[in-house]
This record gives sequence, structure tokens and C-alpha cells, in this order.
Amino acid sequence: MTKTLLTSTALILLANVAAADATVQSCDRTVTFDAPPERAVSNDVNLTEMMLVLGLADRMVGYTGISGWKTLDEEMRAGVEELPELSAKYPSKEVIVGADADFFFAGWNYGMKVGGEVTPETLEPFGVQVYELTESCTHIMEKDKASIEDMYNDLANLGDIFDVEDRATVLIDGYRAELASFTEGLETGEPLRVFVYDSGEDTPFTAGRYAMPTALIEAAGGVNIMDDFEKSWATVTWEEVVERNPEVVMIVNYGDVTAEQKREFMMSNPAFADLDAVKNDRFVTLEYVEATPGPRNIQAIKTLAEAFWAE
Repeated sequence: MTKTLLTSTALILLANVAAADATVQSCDRTVTFDAPPERAVSNDVNLTEMMLVLGLADRMVGYTGISGWKTLDEEMRAGVEELPELSAKYPSKEVIVGADADFFFAGWNYGMKVGGEVTPETLEPFGVQVYELTESCTHIMEKDKASIEDMYNDLANLGDIFDVEDRATVLIDGYRAELASFTEGLETGEPLRVFVYDSGEDTPFTAGRYAMPTALIEAAGGVNIMDDFEKSWATVTWEEVVERNPEVVMIVNYGDVTAEQKREFMMSNPAFADLDAVKNDRFVTLEYVEATPGPRNIQAIKTLAEAFWAE
């Protein structure tokens, strides 16, 4: 009887230990978490929002990389009101370690730079584990073009890491159903040619094949004119834009230059006078948090589709 009881107790303990472990794929790394993080830091507004929709604010010690470039809307302000912003832009290693963090949710060019001060390797000696945004993996490895599945993958992996798999599953299933219901009833024609205008006047900064807007545009019935540009977010030339003659311009709204100012720049510049998008004044605006991987991607697809096919 005693032996059987001890054996059963041991099995229960082993099961509990196994349940606490989570192994996920983070870009080209396989990362195991012995227990859910308790002092997490996220970088950028979209990554922070992923943490919030999973109900993880109480597992966080702060966030970074928002106020230096963007502003929080009312919904986001409410979500992070109890949390400090540890750094207005990209955090230093000292900032993350100084917060006694045990987890950093960031991405390449979303808080980390290749060869930079803050990387999974530089944080590891301080006991800080890193999970990398899936969309950003293209900066360090070969990857398929951007997909809405990238966002789902991040939510699922965060669910595993923080032991909130059920929450993640409910969210993902809800997003899938909402998108399917919307796109099934969407009447589209020949895919519209769309240019993503992020920023820049001398040379435009735009979304290439590996950036989330490519996936959002396709889901809404368009095609990114830079779909063959083997980059994520990068600079092209205006000559390339003019040559490909977009029918719609998708403006990413953030920073000091407003969406209306970006539209006015294109509308008033003689070099763009013959673009179909300019001739027909067809512009649509997405907020940065909608255009980058995160919970607002489904609404972003709806916004684009309504702009594409309203007529």
C-alpha cells in the first residue's frame, strides 16, 4: 500500500513538472521554459497588445519601445496603465536586466538588432529568456512570405510559454472564425495593386514580401506591388512605385508626420500625378498597431477590404 502510494505521488509530481515545461520554436531556436515567466517585458505596441489580450499584464514588469515613436490609443492606455515604460525606444541590456526581467518578448527590428546589444544570446547570462516575433524571423533565417498565421503562431506560443493555452486557443479560434465569416461574404474583382506608404519623402519606406501588410492586403483582395521585394520593411525608390502604378495607397499612421500629411505629399507631387491611386484619390489608413502583427490584424483586413471594394 505504501509503495503504491509513493509511486502514485511520484507520478503526480512528475506530471506537474512536465506540465510546467513549455518548448517552443523561436525563429531558428528551440527554447524550453521550465516555468511560466513572472517578470516579463515586451517591446513595441503590437507585441505588448498580444501580451494584454492573453491577460498577462500581471506577469509583466513593464514595456519598452512605444512612446519614442507612437502614441497609445485609449484601449492600450487602459491596458498598460499599471505598468511602467522602461524605455521610450529600443531598450538597452541594462534596462532589461535592471528591471529584474525573466522574459523579453521582442523581434528583429522590433526591439532587437542583428549584432546589437540586446539579443537572446546577450540576455541569456542574466537569466532573461527571449521569444522572437515570428514575422521578424526573416532577418536571421529563411522564411515564407508574411501570413496571418505568423500572428496566430505567436499567440499560441505565448499561450504555451505562460501556461494560458486555453486563452490562446479561444482567441485564435475566434479570430479565424471572424475572418472566415468576413471573407466568405466579400465580393472582390481583380486584385487591386496596393502600395504601402510607411514614411519618407526622398525615398519611401515600405513593406515587402515578408512584412505583415502583404498578408493583410491579400486577405482583403489586393496585392502588394512590392510582393516580390525580398525584404520585410525597407526602402525602395519612387521610380519603382511609379512604374508599378498602385491603384490604392495604404498609409501606415504613426510618428510626427500624420497620415493626412503623407496623403497630401503624394497628391500634390507632380511626379505622382499619373498614378491611378492619386488620380482617383484612393488612400486608406491603418494605424501602426493594425499594420504590424497583433490582435488588430483582423480589423485591419476589414478596413482594407471596405476601402478596396466599397464602390
